[in-house]
Amino acid sequence: GMEQTWYLYILRCKDDTLYTGITTDVEKRLEAHCCGKGAKYTRGRVPLELVYRETCGSHSQALKRELEIKALTRDQKEMLIKRKKPEDS
Repeated sequence: GMEQTWYLYILRCKDDTLYTGITTDVEKRLEAHCCGKGAKYTRGRVPLELVYRETCGSHSQALKRELEIKALTRDQKEMLIKRKKPEDS
């Protein structure tokens, strides 16, 4: 069937740390994070703010992109977030 579209997203946590993840449904995933059903990392770090999102295409592309983003420094991630607000996508 049709391959689902994957997205890469970055959340800003309450303690100002950044969490990078991939999903097929950003809204649903964000909701899961917010009610503590997301990654262990984001539990107890709410409120969370979606600060970045990009369309990756396939799951393998998303995984590749996730590794790229996770390899960035904090400052590089902040630059990425500044360049593209979620409402632009």
